[in-house]
Amino acid sequence: MKQASPRNFTTSSDGSLTMWVPKLDEHYHSIHGAKTESQHVFIDAGLAAIDKDAVSILEVGLGTALNAKLTMEQKGDKAIDYYALEKFPLSPSEISEIKELGHETEAQILGVAPGEKQEVIPGFQFELSTKDLREFAVETPKFDLIYFDAFAPSAQPELWSEQIFQNMYNALLPGGALVTYCAKGVVKRTMKAVGFEVEALPGPPRKREMTRAWKR
Repeated sequence: MKQASPRNFTTSSDGSLTMWVPKLDEHYHSIHGAKTESQHVFIDAGLAAIDKDAVSILEVGLGTALNAKLTMEQKGDKAIDYYALEKFPLSPSEISEIKELGHETEAQILGVAPGEKQEVIPGFQFELSTKDLREFAVETPKFDLIYFDAFAPSAQPELWSEQIFQNMYNALLPGGALVTYCAKGVVKRTMKAVGFEVEALPGPPRKREMTRAWKR
């Protein structure tokens, strides 16, 4: 498997952990507050909007497992089936460093081997796939919610194509939603072109808007 570009741990403005990829000049999360952004975009606008007792989630871009951790901690009485796509998962040494920095929950999630479904805590099933997003598709809809947390279109435009969003739309169950930090006009138009009902929501700190797209 192709190796990931070198990356370095860094701290965002709210004190939470993120990583910087020098080759792409991109951070895994907002430098203005990694946890703040994840909470706002994926939990408050995503998980909280799905009114079901059992929720199947697809995450595009596991990264440091921050979104998975917040989901696990704030799932309430929901049963969560969490499937994460991450072509370049963190290495054992990076996972050890995350644990040493005090992020034991993230390290526990990141330690689940690809392809091995594991119940991390009661009611939270987790599975990791290292499949390339461009090769990911499902035969029948299976997800209630998609956390679309890929690197920005400016860094990896191939991950924001019409074909990708068609696959995301096909993967969602009716009534399901996709949430992302990105609010670029071209991205929203692409989502609409494949059938999504798109809404612009207030964004996290330093971002005017975010996007939530529904499969009605």
